[in-house]
Amino acid sequence: MLSPDALEARRRVLENEFGEIITIDGLTSTLRIFQRKKGHRHSTDDLLTGWYALEKSPHVTRALDLGTGIGTVGLLVLAGMPLTMRLTCIEAQAVSFRLLGENLRANGLEARVDARCGDLRDFAAEEPFPLVTGSPPYFDIKAGIVPADGQKAHARFELRGDVRDYARAAKRHLAPEGLFVFCFPWPQKARALAAVHDEGFTVKAHRDVVPREGLPPLFSLFACGLGRPVDPAATLEPPFVVRDQNGGYTQTMHDVRARFGWVPFIRNTKP
Repeated sequence: MLSPDALEARRRVLENEFGEIITIDGLTSTLRIFQRKKGHRHSTDDLLTGWYALEKSPHVTRALDLGTGIGTVGLLVLAGMPLTMRLTCIEAQAVSFRLLGENLRANGLEARVDARCGDLRDFAAEEPFPLVTGSPPYFDIKAGIVPADGQKAHARFELRGDVRDYARAAKRHLAPEGLFVFCFPWPQKARALAAVHDEGFTVKAHRDVVPREGLPPLFSLFACGLGRPVDPAATLEPPFVVRDQNGGYTQTMHDVRARFGWVPFIRNTKP
């Protein structure tokens, strides 16, 4: 892993290359990632997708991350697995793939990660994977204004495949007893369920994520295996609440962060 001074020197090189502000941010307590300040950035859905994959498939030697972006979900899975685990990831968007490579080098992970530049719909692996993860883009291009920024546009809108394409790719590359773990917006949950069911998956477990106590869910986490669909209600787990009514992390969220090495942050409520 690069030292803080080396990370800062590399950040300045990237800023000159991109012509914009690049930040260094903590993915876990030990992993650092480069991100565009005004680009698509690491978020809670990435964190919880990585965590859910570790919860549901804790002992695998190989994993595949579809549409990996700058690498956040895949690297979170890698961080929670033994050093013998190897990750393969596929990303088509040029800016994101460029930063993915920098993030692998910054953390000394190049030997453990096979990073492929290409469309997940065309990707062909030599062997099946016991774990496949993904964070599909959330919106049809007709659902809103597509950002002019290419990285944001491809991360948010279905410009290069949708949740069904992710499910189809996962099916092609999943080992018989493997799991496909992904996230998708809660208001579009029916669309995600239809996509995985149509591709021959059954939902082994799924969980709705509530951003703050008292609010409706924002997105859902899914762990799917190949097999006959079952009633989704039978596999629905209790909601995951990220923040309490005062805006502080819940104990559940503290536990997730602790898994990645973060010390609990206690909000000061004194006036």
